[in-house]
Amino acid sequence: MENNQTSEGAPKKTNKRFMIILGLLVAVSGSWGFNKYNHGLHHEETDDAQIDAHISPVIPRISGYVKEVRVVDNQLVKKGDTLLVLDNQDQLIRLEQAKAGLVGSESNLTVATATTQASKAAGNTYLANVDVVQAQIEEAKVAVWRANQDFARYENLIRDHSVTQQEYELAQAAKQKAERALAVLEAQRQAAERQAKAAGSQTLATAQQKSVASANIRARQAEIENAELMLSYTVITAPTDGHVSKVNAQIGQFLQAGQTLFSITSNEKPWVVANFKETQLTKMKVGQKVKIHVDAYPEHTYEAQVSSFSPATGARFALLPPDNASGNFVKVVQRLPVKIEFLEEKNEDIALLRPGMNVFVDVELN
Repeated sequence: MENNQTSEGAPKKTNKRFMIILGLLVAVSGSWGFNKYNHGLHHEETDDAQIDAHISPVIPRISGYVKEVRVVDNQLVKKGDTLLVLDNQDQLIRLEQAKAGLVGSESNLTVATATTQASKAAGNTYLANVDVVQAQIEEAKVAVWRANQDFARYENLIRDHSVTQQEYELAQAAKQKAERALAVLEAQRQAAERQAKAAGSQTLATAQQKSVASANIRARQAEIENAELMLSYTVITAPTDGHVSKVNAQIGQFLQAGQTLFSITSNEKPWVVANFKETQLTKMKVGQKVKIHVDAYPEHTYEAQVSSFSPATGARFALLPPDNASGNFVKVVQRLPVKIEFLEEKNEDIALLRPGMNVFVDVELN
């Protein structure tokens, strides 16, 4: 009898224990579900997110052979540090040629300047001669006028036999001499004017040569500056502070201008690019607080905030954007990149983050 009662009581205790456990499970599940639901009302989450940062390519501006490689993979460099050195013999030769051209142009300018000054001096001399001859012509005209007056008086006197034939002839000779002297002076003036005009033309020509020589000097100076610039390009320096990655340049290797050699990941504070579904963006705004969990460092939660929204969905920036105008249309939920910036300014953990790391993003909508 007692054995029957004991066997009947055991199932009752088992059922009671099961019900208690079931009730606890239901309570825990309900609490978890309620919290999850309540959390979903005020948060948006995604694990489609990665760390991003500025990555600067190192690109030579000129072609040449590698002479020195001064960095290795993952090395920390500062802005301006020398990364590579190219052979500079060609650039040095071009620089010397440009300098030699400048010396020649400066010599041409010196000669042109001296010639111009000499032409100006000769022109001034000829103009002065014109003035002197013109003054002499004025005196000669006066002398001719006087000789004509004397000759006319002697013509009247010779008719009256008041003067001798010799005196008459002397007056006539004096008149002719004065006229010849005036003609000679006028010829000298014309010659001086022609010489002054020729000197003026020569001055203009030499002035043009001087201008050409000055222009050549500026051109040679520009060639020197360009040669010096090309020479400076043989030393490739770091464009920013950061870590070098994928150094594949070797000594003796020929590099083409514009060829990407390796990259430098900037030491500036990184950010997160999270790709949210378009249906998650309804209540999201710039400035909302964000909690970030990095897969590599699960023990740490980073504080951040929404910085900006991409102007287009990620699909629009794809190599082959979707074309929904042809074929059968299948609606696919699009994702929009959202930039999220860290709020921690001096956290050493920020320095551990690397571009490409996966993160989990939790945006507080309120």
